[in-house]
Amino acid sequence: MTRILRKEQGQAFPIYVMMVAGLLFLALAFFAVGKASALRNESQGAADAAALAAAQQARDDFGTGFLASLPLDMLDAFLGGSFVAPCHEAQRLADANGSDQQLCYSTPGYLRDRVTVEVQGRKTVDSSVLPGSENRRAEAKATAVVEFRCPNPEAVDLTGDGVLDLYVFTCRNGEIIEITLASPPPWESVSRTLFDVRLVDQ
Repeated sequence: MTRILRKEQGQAFPIYVMMVAGLLFLALAFFAVGKASALRNESQGAADAAALAAAQQARDDFGTGFLASLPLDMLDAFLGGSFVAPCHEAQRLADANGSDQQLCYSTPGYLRDRVTVEVQGRKTVDSSVLPGSENRRAEAKATAVVEFRCPNPEAVDLTGDGVLDLYVFTCRNGEIIEITLASPPPWESVSRTLFDVRLVDQ
C-alpha cells in the first residue's frame, strides 16, 4: 500500500510542476498584456495632447490674418484658405508626455481645419513571454479641429463714410463679439469664442 501511494505521489509531482509553470506563464502573459495596454493608453494621451496643442497654437496664430480679412471682405477666403499646422507645438507636447512625434499634418477645410498627429512611445513592452516585445513601442494617432463657430457677421458703418468698420459676430453659444477695426480687442480675449478647438474621431 505504501509503495502504491508513493508511486502515485511521484506521478502527480510532474503534473503539479506543469500546472504551477502554466499558471506562472499565464500570470506573466497577463502582466505583459496589461503593460502593453497601459503603454498604449499613455501614447494615446500623448497624441491627444499633441494634436490639441497644435490646434490651439494655430488658433492663437490666426489673429492678424483673421482681422485683416474683415475690411477686405475676405473672411470666407480666410476661413477656407491654406492652413499649416504648428507641428513644433505638437512635438513639444509629445515630448513632455514621453513620446516622439512620428507624423504631423494639417487638413484645411471651410470653417474647420484639422490637425492630425501620430506619436510613438519611448518605453517598450519588453516581456519574456511576448517574442519581439523588447523592441515594440506603443503608437497612437489623434486629430483635433479648429472650428469657426460665429458665422455670418453683421458689418456696420459707424461713421457714415461708407467704410464698414464694426463687425458683430453672433456665435453658436449665444455670445456676441464686436470687433472695431480701429481698436480691435486683444486676440486672446476673443479667439476662444470665435474658434472652438476639440478632439474628433479619426
